[in-house]
Amino acid sequence: MMFPLEGITNSTCRDQHPHTILYSILSCREGGRHDNELKRDTTVHSCHCEQRRAVCLKDPKATCRVASGVLVKTICFMRSLPSFSQLPSGDQLSLLRHCWVPLFILGLAQEKIVFEVTGVPNSSILRQILLGPGLTEKEANQPTLAGVHKLRTCLHQLWNLELSPKEYAYLKGALLFNPAVQGLSAVLLVKSLQREAQRALQEVFRLLHPEDTARFSHILLAASAIQSVGHSLVTELFFKPLIGNTNMFHLLTEMLFVQ
Repeated sequence: MMFPLEGITNSTCRDQHPHTILYSILSCREGGRHDNELKRDTTVHSCHCEQRRAVCLKDPKATCRVASGVLVKTICFMRSLPSFSQLPSGDQLSLLRHCWVPLFILGLAQEKIVFEVTGVPNSSILRQILLGPGLTEKEANQPTLAGVHKLRTCLHQLWNLELSPKEYAYLKGALLFNPAVQGLSAVLLVKSLQREAQRALQEVFRLLHPEDTARFSHILLAASAIQSVGHSLVTELFFKPLIGNTNMFHLLTEMLFVQ
């Protein structure tokens, strides 16, 4: 059972409900296509205190619109795979919860999305140093400069590989079908699907890059780095300004199963 490439890149979602927050995110898809030229700050801070500085998007309106478009395509990719749709709904939810961030980051890389951040107003680095464990939940979840740097490093790793659309598609499949996710009822099937995706990925890059014997290991290193990026960083940085206190996983579930 192999997931098809046809329809992956330009897949479209089913009808949406205009009265939900979901509709607000989906409607951001239009107009986001031309916002990929967002600037990226190039300042690298070596100071540990500065790395812990809380940051936010410098242009949240434009960046969240772009990120929402990538998220829509990510969920549409998952829904377009018959092999994923045929899994038990509980397994689909478990894979969604665990894998949406790596797939979203791959989407950012594939569309060459860059973004700029700035320090959170009135954020006290000294207070973070002195009161670390005593920070409020909101402060503890705020993205840091170190977290953003980690995310950008992942993006640059992928950009340096110059993956083709087929390589991105099969890499997404290999990350989505993760048999290590806890609680899967069809773990053997998921493991088989991951092997198929990995095998197809190897075949593609051998065809496209027959002389690059180290390419697959570099792709695996990039995939491993992607999976180390925290869910809270992505949620707080790209979606919190748009969805507020709405539970992100509930929103993703609605997007996945909307009819």
